[in-house]
Amino acid sequence: KPVQPATADSDDDLAEVARLAGVTELVGVARYPRPMAPVAAADQVGATLPTRAEVLREIAGLDRPGRLTLVEGAGGLLVELAGDGVTLRDLAVDLAAPVLVVATAELGTLNHTALTLEGLAARRLSCAGVVIGSWPAHPDAVQTSNRDALARLAPLRAVLPAGAGALTAAQFAALSADAFDHSWVGALVS
Repeated sequence: KPVQPATADSDDDLAEVARLAGVTELVGVARYPRPMAPVAAADQVGATLPTRAEVLREIAGLDRPGRLTLVEGAGGLLVELAGDGVTLRDLAVDLAAPVLVVATAELGTLNHTALTLEGLAARRLSCAGVVIGSWPAHPDAVQTSNRDALARLAPLRAVLPAGAGALTAAQFAALSADAFDHSWVGALVS
């Protein structure tokens, strides 16, 4: 996650990824104390966003042959993550990387996800699929309908239950092994 604004209770997304996935090599180019859009969070503390070159250099430093490198955005495809208005979409173009879209199943998700997919298509970026996060234990008709509709918009790669971030690393690994599209994951790591 190149740019990380804090959450209200000071959660650290990078620490959470390390804890759940056992990943030890993580990069956060810039961190800001307020839970706001990155450019606003930087402004609040009199800082600037990192440059495009800084972010790309950090990502390149992690990327290795035979290894999956994930870059997490902050707030959506078109949220500014680096100076001069650079967005996650711009970084994906620079890296020639497919984009995995994380969505909710709540009201409004179909519009948000469709707009994100249009934004990817406008720059000829590949959508690697959609992951639904925070799936409720007892989904209602809207959530179930949205899950089905999202699967028609793009390949549905996983549906992760609400509260998954509170699991232990072993529990999260077991959940992930069950939740993610096995053939897709196999193609990623081969």
